[in-house]
Amino acid sequence: MTTIADEQIVEYVAAHIGTFHDKRLEALNKLRLSNLLRRKNPYLFRSKNLVAVSDLVKSLLDAHLSSQEETLFGDFLEGLAIYVAEQVHNGLKSSATGIDLEFVKDGARYIVSIKSGPNWGNSSQVARMKDNFNTAARIIRQGNIATNVIAVNGCCYGRDAKPDKGGYFKYCGQDFWELISNDSDFYTRIIDPLGHNAKRRNDDFAENYGAVINRLSREFSEQFCDRSGVIDWNKLVAFSSAKRLS
Repeated sequence: MTTIADEQIVEYVAAHIGTFHDKRLEALNKLRLSNLLRRKNPYLFRSKNLVAVSDLVKSLLDAHLSSQEETLFGDFLEGLAIYVAEQVHNGLKSSATGIDLEFVKDGARYIVSIKSGPNWGNSSQVARMKDNFNTAARIIRQGNIATNVIAVNGCCYGRDAKPDKGGYFKYCGQDFWELISNDSDFYTRIIDPLGHNAKRRNDDFAENYGAVINRLSREFSEQFCDRSGVIDWNKLVAFSSAKRLS
């Protein structure tokens, strides 16, 4: 049974993990206070009784970065999963709408929608994914009606004790990586390579992070604090929610 060597994993991660770090740093340095304030709930941060500008800005920034990094790293993991399937099953990145990966295994044609984790969407988003599966399967069977098409929602981490969802399978964490790699331990084999240059990259990020906190805190104080330095919450809420600013 074909598997993938550790050296291949290391080489792929070394060649591509830098893109994640670069995009993460680029997004941080491009961030503007106005965009940050419009994307986050001012009522939530008021309820946390944040009175120091630096604490408020840090909370806003951390909340923003957390969701952004999840998306950026999800893109990296999707690329890794496609690479693994290419090496093990001669798989390929799919051109079908909403489908990320296609490969053949044990005589079946797999169509895969890759997500970072198991809790990725609401009911309408899941319904859209199922529609995409049905459309892709129908097109594949036009060439051979007897083709066994298996639809998979592959999640790079997490678990799901009942993977059969009726019409598609949801494989998470170890189960997903085993499906595409033929190795039940693969989900742990990728951990060490992910640390490639991590300390240097994170040191660079930390330096820029501190500078961004200082810049945004200064801008926030100038725009949303009174002369004594107290946050004007009414002005802040109006900035993100009023029909028009006076």
